[in-house]
Amino acid sequence: MMEKDAKIYIAGHSGLVGSAILRALQRQGYHRFVLRTHMELDLRDPRETLAFFEAEQPDYVFMAAATVGGVVANDTHPAKFFYDNITMGVNVIDAAHRSGVKKLLYMGSSCIYPRDAAQPMTEDALLRGRAEPTNEAYAMAKISCLKMCEYYAREYGCDFISCMPCNAYGPGDDFDPATSHVVAALMRRFHEAKEQGLPEVVIWGSGTPIREFIFIDDIADAAVFLMQNYAGHETVNVGTGTEYSIRKLAEIIRRVVGYEGKIVNDLSKPDGSPRKLLDSGKIFRMGWRPKVSFEDGMKKTYQDFLENIGRYLGKEAGSN
Repeated sequence: MMEKDAKIYIAGHSGLVGSAILRALQRQGYHRFVLRTHMELDLRDPRETLAFFEAEQPDYVFMAAATVGGVVANDTHPAKFFYDNITMGVNVIDAAHRSGVKKLLYMGSSCIYPRDAAQPMTEDALLRGRAEPTNEAYAMAKISCLKMCEYYAREYGCDFISCMPCNAYGPGDDFDPATSHVVAALMRRFHEAKEQGLPEVVIWGSGTPIREFIFIDDIADAAVFLMQNYAGHETVNVGTGTEYSIRKLAEIIRRVVGYEGKIVNDLSKPDGSPRKLLDSGKIFRMGWRPKVSFEDGMKKTYQDFLENIGRYLGKEAGSN
């Protein structure tokens, strides 16, 4: 159990996952946080990263910093996705070991499992097949860091663990069409179609691929739970056990947004993996379960989008 006065470093605290972890810890009474933006600390720089760890001496580390994006971003910038994610992960894990961190949790992603893995995917499916080609670079970087946690635990006795959440969504998501994942991308597309009175919304591919989604606060709750209750070399899946086709997802988002037009499939665009469902039996048996239903999570996400639309679109405009 993490001590309430422990010093906690959340790498990527301003991102979707990291900010939710920060909120979850604050709700539980933790108050000593070490926080740095990527402008203040470049985790791709090994010297800068080690100097930070040696100066701050955090007790616990949540490694949630990552360069992420949807299919287009992954496929267009494989070198960046590989370099950023492998260097950040390697530098943080090694610096945590060198500075005597008590425990570290590395956040993986279900998209790094093999494209054709047996469903639902158990933790031992990792590396038993080729990754989905459109996000192979990201997958290779994340897998390397997951294995690094395992190797450091075995050789040095570090209490370094990892988890593998399914597709995240929620308040604070990335709604930029060039970099967003499917939930945020569709939510913005349906919203704009509603505002502009468009007769139809186009979704990529056949709509038949099946995915599992989890509200971001549930991921954060699971991360804190694992940090407090789990020690082991194996990664731990974090999912809901419920899956939806992309077509069904689009219909749910259309209903939440209040759009009344048609949904049209663009069959020239890729589907990606045909099905991705995690076997989350390990964490369920430990006593953790997700709390937020899919429909409620979608409503909260859209409400956040409406309340902060200027900030989301302003951030996008400011990056151009």
